Amino acid sequence: MSATTQTQTDSTTQQTTGGCPFGHGAEAATDHHGYEPFNQKNPFPAYAELRKEEPVMFDERIGYWVVSRYDDIKEVFGDWETFSSENAQAPVRERGPQATKIMKDGGFTAYSGLSARVPPEHTRIREIAQKAFTPRRYKALEPDIRAGVVERLETMLARRERTGDIFTDLAYDIPTITILTLMGADTAKIDTFKQWSDSRAAMTWGDLSDEEQIPHAHNLVAYWQECQRLVADAKANGGDNLTADLVRFQAEGGEISDHEIASLLYSLLFAGHETTTTLISNTFRVLLAHRDQWQAIVEDPKKIPAAVDETLRYSGSIVGWRRKALKDTTVGGVEIKAGDGLLLLMGSANRDEDRFDDGESFDITRTNAREHLSFGYGIHYCLGNMLAKLQAKICLEEAVKLAPSLRLRGDGHDIDFRENLSFRVPTSVPVTWDN
Repeated sequence: MSATTQTQTDSTTQQTTGGCPFGHGAEAATDHHGYEPFNQKNPFPAYAELRKEEPVMFDERIGYWVVSRYDDIKEVFGDWETFSSENAQAPVRERGPQATKIMKDGGFTAYSGLSARVPPEHTRIREIAQKAFTPRRYKALEPDIRAGVVERLETMLARRERTGDIFTDLAYDIPTITILTLMGADTAKIDTFKQWSDSRAAMTWGDLSDEEQIPHAHNLVAYWQECQRLVADAKANGGDNLTADLVRFQAEGGEISDHEIASLLYSLLFAGHETTTTLISNTFRVLLAHRDQWQAIVEDPKKIPAAVDETLRYSGSIVGWRRKALKDTTVGGVEIKAGDGLLLLMGSANRDEDRFDDGESFDITRTNAREHLSFGYGIHYCLGNMLAKLQAKICLEEAVKLAPSLRLRGDGHDIDFRENLSFRVPTSVPVTWDN
């Protein structure tokens, strides 16, 4: 099943922000080529239409230029001096007065770990973070990851009714336990960290009313307080984890503050599992929808890394990311003014047929799948990309051994996705198997 054949659900037009903040509202086109910013059910036909008809389109509903072609997006990512990342973590919808008060009263001062920082600050902090994010740490985690995957698959496969859900039975726990272990956090608090992460996604990239923001604001306060507590604990007690490494580098003269370490945790404890949960879920979802390619990895597990790369291209966890123009410039021949925001549709770029032949088709034998932009490009390229791919690879390796007959329940058309500007997260991946 190609994603282009999925049945699109009806979606209502999102509320506007009350006029374009950059003064383009009067000029903005009313034809959005089928693109709905927050609807992630099946955005790919709209992406294709944008690439063809209006590859740089101003969307007055969100106040951003929407960029959809591969070359344009890669160029923007690569030019950090013109296109700042400072708006990458900004709330899409302004925080209401109640949420703002809750967060202020709770001492919430978290800032982006890396993705919204700019050089030289970004360069300074990333150099220190990279010393902690090492292959040695990944290798140390691998046996526990594999054991956890086997345990959860065996539990699912033991059910008499032969029904399961890859999202909840496998993908939900594994990346969360992995990142909590890496950071030295309490692995018994999976559900709590997931709840905090859901609130962060909703508050930053969602379309919430003032009233809807209130419980999420309380969660973000608690999340930030836990990040600060982890730093204090590492300073007091040390440990063999990434937080303790960062504290040690600081003590050895590394130029990074306690607040910056806590902000790194605030970002990594979110990004380190949310997108990997989605990657694992999408990898199974897409492969099982293409039975011949699932069978190919069953027969030859050496093809699994290529299958993960092709999933990242075809159905990445992040389909849109933001930048801000620092000066008057052009993108794709369209004039962009200083201060304008851009939404870069990596989910569209990854299917651009000027870069990927037959880009709307899923093909694990594709030779250039690793040119996808799902991890970004340039100075902000995802720090945890190797760990994310490792976890998806292990999940597939164990699944083809333990459940080679695994298949989707239904044809996959009815799988829903959370509404969000940037993250394409399936709500379930229902599966069955033979005895």
